[in-house]
Formats: sequence, C-alpha cells, structure tokens
Amino acid sequence: MSENPLEVRGPFIIAEMSGNHNQSLERALKIIDAAADAGVNAVKLQTYMADTMTIDCNRPEFTINDPKSLWNGKKLYDLYKEAHTPWEWHKPIFERCKERGIVGFSTPFDETAVDFLESLNVSMYKIASFEFVDLPLIEKVASTRKPIIFSVGMASLEEINDAVKTARNNGCKDITLLKCTSSYPANPRDSNLITIPDLKDRFKCRVGISDHTMGTEIALAAIGIGASVIEKHFTLSRSDGGVDSAFSVEPDEMKNLVEGCKKAHEALGSIFYGPTKNEEKSLVFRRSIYAIKDIKKGEKFTKENVRIIRPGFGMPPKCIFEIMEKSASRAIKRGCPILREMIEE
Repeated sequence: MSENPLEVRGPFIIAEMSGNHNQSLERALKIIDAAADAGVNAVKLQTYMADTMTIDCNRPEFTINDPKSLWNGKKLYDLYKEAHTPWEWHKPIFERCKERGIVGFSTPFDETAVDFLESLNVSMYKIASFEFVDLPLIEKVASTRKPIIFSVGMASLEEINDAVKTARNNGCKDITLLKCTSSYPANPRDSNLITIPDLKDRFKCRVGISDHTMGTEIALAAIGIGASVIEKHFTLSRSDGGVDSAFSVEPDEMKNLVEGCKKAHEALGSIFYGPTKNEEKSLVFRRSIYAIKDIKKGEKFTKENVRIIRPGFGMPPKCIFEIMEKSASRAIKRGCPILREMIEE
C-alpha cells in the first residue's frame, strides 16, 4: 500500500461505519468484512465520546427539535453516547481493516481524538462538515502532515478558504474536498453536484462527494463530473436499525456502487476524437457512394445511377457533388463502390 492511500487508480470508495455497529464490536468487525467483500478502499470511523462532543444538559438547545430529523426529540448527549465508537475498539477494527487489505481511518472531533489516532498510526484523517469551522482542530490534524479529507457541508466559500489555508499553512500537502449535503437523508435536489468541478478549479485539490442521499445514483453522477473520492454510510442491514441505518447502503448496494463507480470512471477516459481501436472495424458500415445501376464507360454520374448508401467502401459522401455530371472512366456494375479512379478527369 502506498504511503498516501488516496493515490490509487480509479475512484477511492469509503464505507462510513458511523454508529451502525449498534454498540457491538462483533458487528463492527462484520461490517469491515462486508465492506472489504464489496470492494471498498477504506472504512471510516468517528472518534469521539459524548463528553468530548457536548455536555449533558437539559436546556432546550441541547435537544434536537426537528420533526423531519431521524433523531427528533433526542438529547445531543444521549445521541452521541449511543452512536460513538468505543475507543478501545479502534485498534481491533483497524487491525481487521489491515488484514482485509483496506484502509482504516477516522474523523476526530477534538484534539484528544487526534492524539489517540496518532498513537494508532492512522494514515489519513477526515474532518466532518459540522467541524469544518473548527480551525484549531484543523490546525492540529494538519500538523500530523497526513492527508486530510474535508466534507465541506454547509461551508461558505470564505469558510472553505479558511480551512484549506489553515491546513496548508500547518503542514498538510494533500487535501480532498467532498461536496456534502448535511441533512440525513439528503434530498437529491439539494446535491448541487456541479459544485464539484468548481471546488477542484478553485482549490486545486482532489474532490469527491460524501453522499447522504438514498441509493447510489447521486454518487455515480458525481464520478461523471470529476469526483474521485466517494463516501457512503454503510450497514449490514437497514432493518437492524441504528442511528444512521436509514440512509446507509447495504452490502449488495455497496458492491454495485463500487462496480458502477469504476465503470463510470473508466468511461471518462481522455479527450479523444475519431474511431477507437474497437470501432475501426465498424467504419465499413458508414455510407459511401455506390453505383445503383450499371454505368457504361463515358456515361455521366447522376442521381439515377449513383447513391450514398451503406457500406463504406466507396468514396465518402462529401464527394457526391464533385462527381456529379462527370463521366465514368470505365464500365461499372450495379453494386460496385465508386472509387476515384473510376472518374474521368
């Protein structure tokens, strides 16, 4: 595996475990195996504890109050306590990733999480969309000099500039910006995928998508406009429940996503005009100029005795105006291609 895991041919596909382990290490390890079987490049965790994310407080602002939210009515503290990945699980999870030949890494949510992940020698980091404005955290992660993937989420251009500048000024040489819609599940109409090539042009970095929509269509579309990193929440089965299960893909869907992204990426190819090698044999089925009646030597070519038809062994169609009213230099049988040497100059 290269020093920078993101330097691979084709798209880099990340399965986001989040809290879909449902507080079972055994299930977490099964998720790793299923993700590896589906062909992903990496599995990402989230490294935090409820106490590093917020405080246990009964004030209204510490409870989610949104009827459309999957977590409506939950206290932030209780949600993070339910969703967090115990820190003692990280080592066996990363070891299983290594055994299965995929990258294991994480999103740290505070500086203590960065120190902890450094002790496990992770190869890269992710900054979540809600932490995008936490410049001290970005500074800490950048100081490791490892690649950083950012979910830009709700960030303004000014905030993206600040984050990218902070990362680069503190030692990060490899930045990836993921277009992200920070609603769960996200509405496809809010995806605004055309932002992806704009991010690439503005910030001169690798780009991709952290996709929270249902299904895989949006991620595949992102490949078509330049995304090279795809992140998708992953679970063994949505019916098993879990904090993120409702908008996560299952193993068969992830396998289809991986295969689809690879095909879409291959299809991008390069700027190319003319027949490909595989198309060359089909050139004979183009139209060309043919005799549709027997033509005598000295007889003029007219609409009555020549036509543009398939196959393509005769002169190209553009020559039809050139030969009209000129004479045949030899006798030509019906069904013969008209060639330049058959025209009397």
